Amino acid sequence: MPYLTYAHEISAIVAEYTNVKTLWIDTEVADYKSRNPRLSLIQVLDNPKDMSGDRVYLLDVLDQPDIIAEFIEKIMINSTIEKVFHNASYDLKFLGNKKAKNITCTLEMAKKIPYYLLPLPNYQLKTIATTLCSFNNIEKQEQKSDWGKRPLTEEQIEYAYLDCIYLAQIHSNLLGLQAQANPEPATEDLILLSTRYSQLEQQWKLLNSEFEHLQERMKKAMQAQNISETSAHKLTSYERTTVKTAFTELAKLVQTQDINLDFPITLTQKLQKDLGQNLEHLSVEIEKTTSWRLAFKNQESETEND
Repeated sequence: MPYLTYAHEISAIVAEYTNVKTLWIDTEVADYKSRNPRLSLIQVLDNPKDMSGDRVYLLDVLDQPDIIAEFIEKIMINSTIEKVFHNASYDLKFLGNKKAKNITCTLEMAKKIPYYLLPLPNYQLKTIATTLCSFNNIEKQEQKSDWGKRPLTEEQIEYAYLDCIYLAQIHSNLLGLQAQANPEPATEDLILLSTRYSQLEQQWKLLNSEFEHLQERMKKAMQAQNISETSAHKLTSYERTTVKTAFTELAKLVQTQDINLDFPITLTQKLQKDLGQNLEHLSVEIEKTTSWRLAFKNQESETEND
């Protein structure tokens, strides 16, 4: 885990990084709770197979704005280099913001994986690394340590380089799940899909029926017993207010007040039926969309026979 503090050392490794395809990057920030947080470290890994940390470079950029600017210019804005982060939106606040190009966020990747393939209680890096990559005993206490103090402790340095290793392994595993979740539709085995779909549909009907029934029973029981929280659930209420008026009343108001109501309204099927031939006298815009519905053929037959 080379720890670079001098500007010329950091510039040299940044120059090397301009020739790679993908970089796995993390940052540590000093005074992150203050109004003026300062970028302290940029951790970079260029070889996802490295589990030792030998290829993780710790770039000490605390109070070195020129070096940070160079990293942004040569790496972050460079669209030919993929930059992988976890919760990229946070790191990008210090590394180019919207100017940054070719960014991959493992947090966003994980959120897009169907829950049955990646059942997680949350999407924190520690949780994903433990569940997906079997990394155990991950310590995150150093995350809140003083990253503005020099020299850094051995614990801080170890923490900083390990996060890049976790990140690279998470990214690799998520790519595999991404491929599993999004196979090529043209080559899908419809027989296998149909069989599995049929199995799950019956299970889902039973589970959903029980779930909705239990939900209603819990709400009624908690209200009756005047309990707003249990060890696992919280009961809240809300009111919805709907304001309605006759269209003729609105028309009268427009005639007497300077109100611009020149906006389109959606004509429901009932309105279209009520308007009848009068609809032909209106200037309308017609939008057509196509929706697809999947149903069992025997269900369609039952519907037709009813």
